[in-house]
Amino acid sequence: MYTASVRYDIKDKKLAKEGARLIEWAARDMPVLLQIRERFRKEKPLKGLRVGACLHVTVETANLMITLKEGGAEVALCASNPLSSQDEAAAGLVGEHDIPVYAISGEDRDTFFRHITAVVAMKPDITMDDGADLVSTIHKDHPELLPKMLGSTEETTTGVIRLRAMSRDGALKIPVVAVNDAKTKNLFDNRYGTGQSTLEAIIRATDMLVAGRTFVIAGYGWCGKGLAMRARGMGANIIVTEVDAVKALEAAMDGFRVMPMAEAAPLGDLFCTVTGNVNVIRGEHFKKMKDGAFVCNAGHFDVEISIKDLEKLAGKPKRVRDNVDEYMVGKKRIYLLSEGRLVNLAAAEGHPSSVMDMSFATQALAAEWLVKQKKKLAPGVYDVSDEIEETVASLKLASMGIEIDELSAEQKKYLASWQEGT
Repeated sequence: MYTASVRYDIKDKKLAKEGARLIEWAARDMPVLLQIRERFRKEKPLKGLRVGACLHVTVETANLMITLKEGGAEVALCASNPLSSQDEAAAGLVGEHDIPVYAISGEDRDTFFRHITAVVAMKPDITMDDGADLVSTIHKDHPELLPKMLGSTEETTTGVIRLRAMSRDGALKIPVVAVNDAKTKNLFDNRYGTGQSTLEAIIRATDMLVAGRTFVIAGYGWCGKGLAMRARGMGANIIVTEVDAVKALEAAMDGFRVMPMAEAAPLGDLFCTVTGNVNVIRGEHFKKMKDGAFVCNAGHFDVEISIKDLEKLAGKPKRVRDNVDEYMVGKKRIYLLSEGRLVNLAAAEGHPSSVMDMSFATQALAAEWLVKQKKKLAPGVYDVSDEIEETVASLKLASMGIEIDELSAEQKKYLASWQEGT
């Protein structure tokens, strides 16, 4: 629990020096967040507030936590996924920055939820989530904390889906900023970050040659688009499965084969789910897969692949390689990566720092925005403001040495007028 005497639960504090080195390395590629950190250091917009975060414990996340602390906040962090934590990053935050962290790579389910409870115990004014586990735990188990909370931010598609459902049901009692839906997050983090890091994780875990493989991607949202783009660039033959007619049409117009999973199952060499939904690959699909098929998930929770169905067909698996389990379905071998969890963080290092720079800059500014609202917001899910979007995009362009045009007075007048036309 979060107490004066027990302020962290990590694998090994002796990893702090190595963690600090890696955190500093990541910071070199996070210029937008560093500029915000410098302003936060001077202005202290979060002074006197407690920020509890349930995020992937990586070196990039560590830089966000340091930024929040520089802004005057008391910060505590736990993992949003049992397999995604970088033990060095956790130790670096604890040992070098005196930030409480509750995260151990590979922690079991009970430890995972105990760590969430530890962050809840700090009685946060603002929460930050990647999957809505922290905010939903507070709603279910500690509703007495809700009246004093300023709000929350949500980093991932899965979490936004959960929170919008809570809002529709009248169950959401605080305002939440959908950081995931920000253009500088959704378009870039989800597309370029997930696309690159998922493919990297698959190659790390399997040593697979992607060229010539038939790659089945379930879901053609921004994550699916990014993964399809990168996999095609490496020579894979892409099949997309979808339930949304518009997204399916877009995938077809982008040059990919589109079909139901039942038809794709016997064709695929490699399958990856990126839908945010449950049981996308099920028993009937496993039965149709060819010998040696690889299956993985890049959605937030480990529910997209029905491991229960796979175990009913094959029994317990054999670990054949780090992050690779072999299941025997009859005489066919099916390989599951990273136990069906978020493969890009379980088998690799997640998104590149330069992409997370924009996402975490938006997180920091969204927290500041919640403070400025001073409880004026009704409970609900809010989009990131245009001002924050413009700030993050402009700072990122400047860090890349890119300049853009500005509208002239004449152009502004023309765009604002209905009287001029052909």
